[in-house]
Amino acid sequence: MMQGKPLQEPLGPPMRPLAIPRPGRSPARLTVPTPLPTFPGSGRPAPESARRKTLIRGVAGAALVVTAGYLLWRTTSTLDLGIWWIAVPLLMVEIHNGFGLLLFTLALWDVDAGPPWRPVTKTSQRVAVLIPTYNEPEDVLLPAVAAAIAIELPHETWVLDDGRRDWVRALATELGARYLSRPTNEHAKAGNLNHALETIEADLVAIFDADHVASPRFLRQTLCYFDDPEIAVVQTPQDFYNLDSFEHEVNGPGEQLFHEEAVFYRVIAPAKNAWRAAFWCGTGAVVRVAALRDAGGVATDTVTEDIHTTIRMNERGWRAVYHNEVLARGLAPGDAIEYMAQRHRWALGAMQVLRIEHPFRRSHLTPGQWLSFGTTLLAWFDSWRTLAFMVLPVAVLASGASPISAPGHLYGPLFLLTFGMQFLALRLLARGYYPPMLSLVFEVLRMPAVLPATLQALLPPRAAFRVTRKGRAGDERSRFPVPRLHVVLAAMSAAGLVWFAATAAGLSPMRYEQPPAAAGAAMFAALNLWLLTTAMRRIRSARFARERRAGVRLGVQLAGGVDGGPCEVVDLSSTGARALVATPAAPMLGAAVELTIDLGKDMFAVRTHVRRRLERDGAVELGLEFATGQRAAVARAALVLLNGAAALEPPGGPRARPGTTDPPERPLTVAA
Repeated sequence: MMQGKPLQEPLGPPMRPLAIPRPGRSPARLTVPTPLPTFPGSGRPAPESARRKTLIRGVAGAALVVTAGYLLWRTTSTLDLGIWWIAVPLLMVEIHNGFGLLLFTLALWDVDAGPPWRPVTKTSQRVAVLIPTYNEPEDVLLPAVAAAIAIELPHETWVLDDGRRDWVRALATELGARYLSRPTNEHAKAGNLNHALETIEADLVAIFDADHVASPRFLRQTLCYFDDPEIAVVQTPQDFYNLDSFEHEVNGPGEQLFHEEAVFYRVIAPAKNAWRAAFWCGTGAVVRVAALRDAGGVATDTVTEDIHTTIRMNERGWRAVYHNEVLARGLAPGDAIEYMAQRHRWALGAMQVLRIEHPFRRSHLTPGQWLSFGTTLLAWFDSWRTLAFMVLPVAVLASGASPISAPGHLYGPLFLLTFGMQFLALRLLARGYYPPMLSLVFEVLRMPAVLPATLQALLPPRAAFRVTRKGRAGDERSRFPVPRLHVVLAAMSAAGLVWFAATAAGLSPMRYEQPPAAAGAAMFAALNLWLLTTAMRRIRSARFARERRAGVRLGVQLAGGVDGGPCEVVDLSSTGARALVATPAAPMLGAAVELTIDLGKDMFAVRTHVRRRLERDGAVELGLEFATGQRAAVARAALVLLNGAAALEPPGGPRARPGTTDPPERPLTVAA
């Protein structure tokens, strides 16, 4: 393996402060060190106070009591079997809603449980870092391999190439990793890992998807748990560096960035420690090789080999731990195509596990594990509840039937009380990671992908595997067509509202016997129409058209130079950069130039070509593409870009991030 070399000294004198006119702005003055991208909220959360826990549990318990009383009243006093075709389905989805709240409360009762933790400074374990890859482009794979090599503590890095590509072999060799391929692609990622375990000698394997960039501290923060001989897996959160992905959104002005998977990876998954039921999530994990072999290797019968393998290991007496600190970042789905394919695969895998493993009947699972695995696997059926809430209001508006046999002055307050308590409980239990309207939009978004997958619970199991596309999709600019289900439901909701308005105005042959019930259904139909149109706009948005360029560009503000003249670098990726230069010093389109960037503790230099030149307001904006044949240099820049905020330490040394219990960042180590 390559030895690490801390970025302690710059390769040349520091860049002087510069003033480059920004197009449309006043001159911006840069100083050294200059900022790199940051990803807030990555550290280990501080434990909840006793008062906070009491509040959350008290509200959740009260919501469950109110919900139970409401459902008992609904079942015994309001059910009109004369219109059972509306009344019974509505009651069923309300019961499902209440049952979901119960499972959510039990699952999130304690989010701070887990074994003691300490950083590890040395280990006698033989560790291998495995990166299975199939079709990822170089701009995606290179940062992942470079970051894996740069992980602190002794280890080997292996690139497991199911694509059998010569350039991947060359990349691994140039950066200092080992390369392994196999003659067939049987069982996809699971088969790739099983093949590697026949060759690699290791006690522990850290596994990363080919788009995930690991922190240098990954092993230091996770290996301590393996002091317990029962621990088979240590899983960390999945997080992402392409913050403009399909599943990211700003939750209102001045609010934090919403990420759809955050509620699972930062709240639900850590809470599974309390039930001894954490599980492997595919990437960003360390797995004990002995446990894998004891369970028969990585499971190959389903497309979600991670949770499937964990269940089998649990049955053999092993268990997993969740370490709630972001120690790797990857690529979230960039568009609706990737998003739908990924959610469909996850839901399909859950159905396959339910059919094959029958976790609810496994005698070797504890009640807590039964609850935890069941909650995760059955959660995909929530899409049917979402569908019912879309269809039932339209049925009420179209038929005039009232599914609830109770006076409005009684039903209205009871429903609002129950709904309000459930809403508050869910907000508190999710610890702020569940903004209601955005979460509802994503429930609607994934519905067309999840519903067909859940039908596999009733059909013979399939193990078809489709790799989620990562990186650019080519030069075309295409968008995912709006799913037919969304179009049909939106048309139904709109038609129902038009019919309601016409009926209320006396313009239709029908009359509503209970106008309050019809008005309530119309309100739900209007909300559903808004959710559906919001989801459809997101699918068709130009923001999420297929990637037109290589590499994920991250905004920076770095001092640099173009062929010796000063510049300001305003975005950077693994394939190029965008720079502002003064007009007299600007090279022409197509020119070959050397770009230097001051990274605070290191000077980065790379050969580039000018692919775009835009002159305005006294400055020139250059689009620079890195020339080929510079993998080591580009890997170095990618590491600092995605993991190198520690390289720009403030005066006085590193400081811990406020509101977290994680230790200060260490200086970045990269391959020499």
